[in-house]
This record gives sequence, structure tokens and C-alpha cells, in this order.
Amino acid sequence: MYIALPIGATIEMLPAIANAAEPHALVTDACSTKAVVCQAAQEHFRRGALFLGGHPMAGKEQSGIEHADAELFQGAPYALMGTEEHAEPRAKAFAEMIRAIGGRPTWCDPDTHDWAVGVVSHLPQLAAIALARVVQDETDETGLPLSLAGPGLQDTLRLAGSPYQVWRDIFLTNTDNISRALDRLAQAVDYLRTRLASRDLEQEFRSANELYKLLRK
Repeated sequence: MYIALPIGATIEMLPAIANAAEPHALVTDACSTKAVVCQAAQEHFRRGALFLGGHPMAGKEQSGIEHADAELFQGAPYALMGTEEHAEPRAKAFAEMIRAIGGRPTWCDPDTHDWAVGVVSHLPQLAAIALARVVQDETDETGLPLSLAGPGLQDTLRLAGSPYQVWRDIFLTNTDNISRALDRLAQAVDYLRTRLASRDLEQEFRSANELYKLLRK
């Protein structure tokens, strides 16, 4: 069984799903935070059916069947809770299914997952929202500066197209990690601000270029 529901709805349904699932069943989810979901699942999946926390890192800012993409999982990480060495056969079989659709199973514990996605997923979303706010506030009655925006701004603001309904439960269930990530971003912005006239920025560009190359591999 595969659950694709918001985090709150998933947690609410877990008791009923645990009671209805056959003893041989595997139940998994696609929620963007894992600690709260896995903790709730542990309380209800105590015999027979196995719950495997999962999170495909392959979403889009647009939803609906009209935006379906057969290549969505190609090369994308797919987080699975636990360790591959100690995984049950059902979990290993699910990992193989992920590989079959082009995904890359990545095993970790729920707390580590929530810290990691707070940095590489939840922070970029909020950074895009913050940037959109700055552009909106700075745009005057003439349409500037928005009317001069090129593809760079559109690329940077892709995540700004995501609806709040998708993110509400994520922010509620990963608040501490996201708050820490925002603090780190604020520190990085302050560092750049104080070095606008310094050659130190060259090293920051080099580091950013290297990270971009790693992501493009």
C-alpha cells in the first residue's frame, strides 16, 4: 500500500490503516517530514504489517495529472527510513521497485532526514518565498524592477509556485530544523553584505560553483 496524503491526514489515518492491513503488507508514505510520522506509525504497526517511512525527493511546484512526468524519479534520491543492512525483505523489495523506476534509495533515520531536508528542501522553498516578497515590495507603479526580470529570476523563483497547502504541515512538523536553517541563511546573507567590496566574494562564488557542479552530476 502506498499513501500519498498530507502529513496531518497521514497520521490521522495510520490507526485505521494498521488495523486493516494484511499481516504480509508493506505500508509506506511520501511525507516530507519523517520523525513525527514514523513515531506515530510505531505506535500502531506492532504486528504483521510493516510500515516503512519514505520520502521521494522528486516533487514539482505544480500538481495534477496534467503535470505528470514519466521521468520524475529518474536519478532522484528516495529517502527510506532505516538501514539497508537491517531492512526486512519487504523493505528491500520496495527499494528495488524504486530503482526500477529510476530512483535512488537513500537510507537514514527519521531525525537525520528531517535535519537534512530542512537544509536542502525546506530552506530553498522559504528562500524563494522571501525573494518573491522582496521583488513584489520593490516593484512600483511603473512595473520596475519586475518588468526587467530575465530567466534568472524565473529559475530562482520556481519554488515560489508551490501552494501553501502543500507546505503547511511540513513547517509545523519540522519547525526547529527549518528555523536553524533560516538562521544559517541569514548569517550567510550578512556575510555577503559585509563583503560586497571585498575579494572574499570570489571564494564564495567558487564554493557555490563547485556545489552547483556536484548537483548537476
